[in-house]
Amino acid sequence: MPTLRLGSTAPDFEAETTKGRINFHEWIGDSWAILFSHPDDFTPVCTTELAEVSRRAADFERRNVKVIGLSANGLESHHKWILDINEWGKTDLQFPIIADADRRVATLYDMLDYQDASNVDKKGLPLTVRTVFVIDPKKIIRLLISYPAASGRNFDEIIRAVDSLQLTDRHKVTTPANWRPGDDVVVHASVPTEEARKTFPNLVEHKYYLRTTSQPA
Repeated sequence: MPTLRLGSTAPDFEAETTKGRINFHEWIGDSWAILFSHPDDFTPVCTTELAEVSRRAADFERRNVKVIGLSANGLESHHKWILDINEWGKTDLQFPIIADADRRVATLYDMLDYQDASNVDKKGLPLTVRTVFVIDPKKIIRLLISYPAASGRNFDEIIRAVDSLQLTDRHKVTTPANWRPGDDVVVHASVPTEEARKTFPNLVEHKYYLRTTSQPA
């Protein structure tokens, strides 16, 4: 199985989800997508994560991002767990969760935990780590983050990274350390200085290789 890296085509698959059977690429369509795995149903950190993603549904929708979860559990377990998520998180979870009890999709995306000996099911089979794949409308993997089972994800950071990816796709800029939407950005190194001066009226030349400007609209 080839290693998935930034720039790889996201593998296609068919799977049963809490919203019905899907073909992954067809489900993405012309949207961005976030595929994220969680180790197990009815676990505390995963419950907080899925509740947070559900509460942030409008944030993802504004960015044309579809979200889909995955764990090594069956549909019946997922549906029962969603009731707990909604109750605890005071939310109404609507995004699909993939049923992957046979680890087929988790193996395809190299999501299984090979580090934490405690992150296993009752049969001793490995569960998934907290992997995040951000996939663009061309089905290309643009961001890949893996968290260990013990560490919950920061979805503010994941959304910030999506904002950066979408902004830098539209304009010849990059985003600096700790950038937030609305902050100044860095002019892409490939843009000659004369072109940068014409293109970006608020250009500031700190060094010949470091030029900043206000964020383009």
